[in-house]
Amino acid sequence: MLTTSVLRTHLLAAGLAGAVATTRERSLRRHRLFAARDPRALLGLEPEHPWSVPQLLALMAGACGACPDPGRRDGRETIDPALTVSALDAFADRLALAAARRAPVLFGTGHPRSLLPFYAGLAAALAAAGCPVLTPGYGRCIEVTTRFGVRPYTMSYVRGVALVREAGAACAPGAPGAHTHSPLPVRVALAAAAGAGGPLPALVIGDHGWLCGAGQLGFDAMGPADADDPAAFVGQAEGRVSLAVPLDDALRPGAYRMLTRYVLNRACLSQ
Repeated sequence: MLTTSVLRTHLLAAGLAGAVATTRERSLRRHRLFAARDPRALLGLEPEHPWSVPQLLALMAGACGACPDPGRRDGRETIDPALTVSALDAFADRLALAAARRAPVLFGTGHPRSLLPFYAGLAAALAAAGCPVLTPGYGRCIEVTTRFGVRPYTMSYVRGVALVREAGAACAPGAPGAHTHSPLPVRVALAAAAGAGGPLPALVIGDHGWLCGAGQLGFDAMGPADADDPAAFVGQAEGRVSLAVPLDDALRPGAYRMLTRYVLNRACLSQ
């Protein structure tokens, strides 16, 4: 059995928690953008209340373990591994509930190069337990605003996990999809599911725009969020995101393998 002590050691050794790769400068910049309600930082969330940078830092200190001092402007961000473990426990419990109910689940990621294997392992386990793993909107074109202008992307699914690829891009091995913060993919997927007569997901598991965009639309949504993603934790505080798991979301895929094992073991979904 994989213990919480072993998991905590791994979180720190892999850089998933503790002093993470996210810089304080980058984190503060995202906090300022969120406070100004810049769509690049909102990730599809529409906050109910105004949030100042000090308020966001206080929130992130409690939910993530980041430093609350706005005067600290450099160095690396921190994530409290105890908070990560606690959130992963809650994540596993929610997975177990979905499996027991054989609930339809939608997976999606804006971080496919890092998190695709993590989600794919969960999708396979839930499918084996009888949960429909949904794939609505496959092949749909989505125009996403990027720093390079508006670019067309295509919705795709890999091992049950939604992602977007640049339109016309070759689907070469080792190129799982594009990195995006946009909530448009989850909106397109959910609209496609509704347009086809369902089923709609009882649970959405994802990051960035998948997490916040689904939560904003009233869906039960949970997933990982980094120390520079205040939107996920504001969504959780305001009751629209069901669960945000604090961890570094941009490491090599192998770093998340133990997390998959841990949550599936706790959810009694291991094969």
